Amino acid sequence: MTIQIDTDVDATGLTCPMPLLKAKRALNAMEAGQCLRVTATDQGSVRDFQVFAQQSGHALLESNELDGIYTHIIRKR
Repeated sequence: MTIQIDTDVDATGLTCPMPLLKAKRALNAMEAGQCLRVTATDQGSVRDFQVFAQQSGHALLESNELDGIYTHIIRKR
């Protein structure tokens, strides 16, 4: 299954809480059903995005790590 990405946020090099704050700002500008991809280097972003999705109701579709780069895909509710 291919996920269409509507917005990309590059949060590489940023530490907590900046990746999540940048994602929230991007989500606020998006329409319901659109997908956001966040790229980060902060390993804490994995937990942050899981908790954020549970609390906000947005769907965390994917969360991966490759060579220290964490990619999170969120569908806005």
